[in-house]
Amino acid sequence: MTDAIGALQEELLAQEYVAGRALATVIHLALGLGKPLFLEGEAGVGKTEVAKVLARLRGAELIRLQCYEGLDVHNAVYEWAYSRQLLHLRLLEAAGAGRAEMERDLYGEDFLLERPLLQAIRQQNGRVPVLLIDEIDRADEEFESFLLEVLSDFQITVPEIGTFVAPRPPVVVVTSNRTRQVHDALKRRCIYHWIDYPDYATELRILTLKQPGLEAELRRQIVTAVQALRAQELFKPPGIAETLDWAQALSLMDTRRLDEDVIRDSLGVLLKYQDDIEMVRGDLLRRLSGDA
Repeated sequence: MTDAIGALQEELLAQEYVAGRALATVIHLALGLGKPLFLEGEAGVGKTEVAKVLARLRGAELIRLQCYEGLDVHNAVYEWAYSRQLLHLRLLEAAGAGRAEMERDLYGEDFLLERPLLQAIRQQNGRVPVLLIDEIDRADEEFESFLLEVLSDFQITVPEIGTFVAPRPPVVVVTSNRTRQVHDALKRRCIYHWIDYPDYATELRILTLKQPGLEAELRRQIVTAVQALRAQELFKPPGIAETLDWAQALSLMDTRRLDEDVIRDSLGVLLKYQDDIEMVRGDLLRRLSGDA
């Protein structure tokens, strides 16, 4: 098992994803046990990227369900093609069909529009997909309750047709930014892992993988500045995604080294709240420049 986890780390690294031992272990266990993987952490630390990398590694389709407040069955599971149903009814009426025939044909699979969850269960292309349920904490608790059947038995019931059971369990990755507590009943069905902000060495390694064209000294300055920002009491500290965006922005600005002016002009790439930007300007900005 130790060799398998190390091999998985190398496979993830080949896809430009730096995974620590603990994360590689829970991914290995989730795949081996056929259980969903529940990844929690601040925004921008690489939770969603895990699902994308797994899809690439397995040569599988990535099916993404982006959660939001008010998400319901029609958007997440299935809905009916009402316009096609209406046209079909008119054709049957023109042909003189009876009511029983109309009702029998109206709710068939020909008119069923699959949404992400049903797509992952039916697997009509014959391959096991990777299902990403992204930011589950943004959905309502009622939707969480609906997910319990899906994540427990990997089946979905369409009342008009019947129950669809997955021929093989899909690889499921559930992410949460912890804007609210997700119910224990959902977490119990998953293997849990918290992804934290990376330390200096890990973040430098990520930046080197993603932006190899940057000068080594500038990469070190970028990571030093970002790490110093995270040590402040910001409303939204920058994640790895912001580090990579900042590196791209600095490259576009033809930056050779960080100074106060460069950091001040590009703060909007790192920080997304005006209060945080105002807090950084001034003495803190000079300290950031000096540290970098």
